[in-house]
Amino acid sequence: MTLTDLPTPAVVIERPRVHANIRRMQALAGAAGMTLRPHAKTHKSPELARWQIEAGAAGICCAKLGEAEVFAEAGIADIRVPYPLQPVNAARVLALQQRTRLSFIVDHLDVARGWSDAMAAAGATADVLVKVDVGFHRCGISPDPVVAVPFLRAVAALPGLRLRGILSHAGHAYHAHSDDELRQMAKAEVATMAALAHEARAAGLAIDEVSAGATPPARHSIPAGADTFTEFRPGNYVYFDRTMVGLGAASRDDCALSVVATVVSVPAVDRAMLDCGSKTLAADGVRGFAALSGHGDVYRDVTAAPGATPDPHLIVERLSEEHATVRVAAEAAPLRPGDRVRVVPNHACVVSNLVDVVWLVDGPDVLGTLAVAARGRIQ
Repeated sequence: MTLTDLPTPAVVIERPRVHANIRRMQALAGAAGMTLRPHAKTHKSPELARWQIEAGAAGICCAKLGEAEVFAEAGIADIRVPYPLQPVNAARVLALQQRTRLSFIVDHLDVARGWSDAMAAAGATADVLVKVDVGFHRCGISPDPVVAVPFLRAVAALPGLRLRGILSHAGHAYHAHSDDELRQMAKAEVATMAALAHEARAAGLAIDEVSAGATPPARHSIPAGADTFTEFRPGNYVYFDRTMVGLGAASRDDCALSVVATVVSVPAVDRAMLDCGSKTLAADGVRGFAALSGHGDVYRDVTAAPGATPDPHLIVERLSEEHATVRVAAEAAPLRPGDRVRVVPNHACVVSNLVDVVWLVDGPDVLGTLAVAARGRIQ
């Protein structure tokens, strides 16, 4: 079976590229002396998580408890949820603790006290890390030691909680405008976390773990953080995508996820319709150092792994639920109904959450399927 035989739209994964991406990031973390803990929200596949662990990863991250439950059921022994879980979920956390080593974050004392009460009542202990805001301004406490050290001390004193350390996510790196700006963001995160860890330890607190993670700055953050970070938590690196290429985190040759689509209508010479709408490609815009447009890179040769330059004359300019509208430049060869193309999406993580299975391929050859077992687990 080859790519030309697949029902479309089909999300396909280049297995050799996935393994190469796994090995490369593992080697980068290993050279810096830090643990790699991949974020599984990108692939949502226990089988792929096993590939990462077999390559040397210490465990995985999950975005929500629902994801963690799927991976724990599959036998993954060490799971971190870098998300502000609420104590109302105590029963689920206690159940997960029977199947896996679980840790999660806190960034508000009321929430931490709620977890303390729930764990103490159950005669259990939860491993927690305190989330630190290093510039993304989403979740996390202020890194100012005047604020952060008392917060850490208060969490460490709560019964039923075991403070493991501090954790950050430089999500603002996705919005960098140049590689130099990205490098400076990475250095600032290292400096912020190093300073806070130093102050907390000087105050007598045990900070065993200093965790960071994001794919865009990884090439800068991991070497720079060798003396600060104990672990790194990238996710997207396993597949990469058009945004990662735009941010210099990958080349097109590294992109392992793409969508095979069929031209279903050509209503005008300058417009063609693909069968991969927002329910397949997702609606995420593209980010990067240079201005880019559209919802993915389009390749005319569906049997060749997308690594060369995409067709600049084909722009996926609009998505409906089941349609992708492609603008066809006047100088381009026409597309015809029944033609197949391959699209590298802007954001691979969202795409893999939209399908039950992905197709594993090696070049034009289809090797089988991989279940996206944790898709849709948003609770």
